[in-house]
Amino acid sequence: MSDPLLFTQKKLGNLILPNRILMAPMTRSRTTQPGDIPNQLMAKYYAQRASAGLIISEATQISCQGKGYSFTPGIYTASQVAGWKEITHAVQQKGGRIFCQLWHVGRMSHSTFHEDGQPVAPSALAPDAQVWVVNEKGVGEMVDCPTPRALATQEIQSIVEDYVHAAENAMMAGFNGVEIHSGNGYLIDQFLRRSSNQRHDQYGGSKENRIRFAVEVITAISQAIGPEKVGIRLAPFITQRGMQDEEAIDTILLAAEHFNRLGIAYVHLAEADWDDAPVVTESFRQALRRKFHGAIIVAGNYEPEQAEALIEQGLVDFVAFGRKFISNPDLVYRLTHQLPLSPINPDAPLFGGSEQGYTDYADFQQLRAKGAI
Repeated sequence: MSDPLLFTQKKLGNLILPNRILMAPMTRSRTTQPGDIPNQLMAKYYAQRASAGLIISEATQISCQGKGYSFTPGIYTASQVAGWKEITHAVQQKGGRIFCQLWHVGRMSHSTFHEDGQPVAPSALAPDAQVWVVNEKGVGEMVDCPTPRALATQEIQSIVEDYVHAAENAMMAGFNGVEIHSGNGYLIDQFLRRSSNQRHDQYGGSKENRIRFAVEVITAISQAIGPEKVGIRLAPFITQRGMQDEEAIDTILLAAEHFNRLGIAYVHLAEADWDDAPVVTESFRQALRRKFHGAIIVAGNYEPEQAEALIEQGLVDFVAFGRKFISNPDLVYRLTHQLPLSPINPDAPLFGGSEQGYTDYADFQQLRAKGAI
């Protein structure tokens, strides 16, 4: 790559990012228990990766009801906010920037996380999916999601309020902004799709009704903390977890028009990265550009050359890297200098555990000092 744009500055919301290489949100399940509290180990992990143009935190539940996996962090109690404050301080002390990804998993959950044993969703339809749950022996395992109960219309506004409260807590914790997780089959995505939303009130039926919940959430958060501090993650081409819907693309483009009018900072596309995954078409990318004038981020196991090509074509502004950041805390340095990347340790846990496979990956300079490269 000659004079690559990937390493140049670019504005995102009210921030000037030093490069276009973002750290994608990745669930790692390392919180302190009980209470799903962010901790010093997490602070070390994020601070190690502070050279990213922007870090987007692991998905963080907005309430007890929004939880779907063991040991994932929350941001709705004072202890959780205090824990996150240590993390944002550690990142910013190293010159980094960090957004908090807020989520409510909806039906992507398990009975053990709910007092009445039932997750909630737009409709009482079980996903064909599993979540990671630590059992009574302390061992994590993938378990089937049960059938959720359908939310009553009057309950929906309280979830909007939970999102706002979480966003305000994120500001108190020192985050630079928030990203609303609205993809991958979680609650907002469940409202967007006909396959998971079979409601007959103002939140179901037409595309305009199915985007209503997403628009209400983004509007309320934008009013609370400022639209320039708000992004949204969408997954238009991902059909796992019972999310197949021929109207998904049109629905998401309609929602993008509303997000554009609100003036939020960015749209972040979660793209499928397996071998036979659906292709994200150039026509969709161009349509999204026409509908939404803020920044566009993509994530999907990209190689640097692919990322550069999309930026050069003007189809995206930033590219988020996930797994490469796990084993290469200095990923920006390595890509800038075209240095070899370290592989992920296959014997280390991705979910749960302690330092192994989390904060024990050495940067390039450390490896060279040890004579390992």
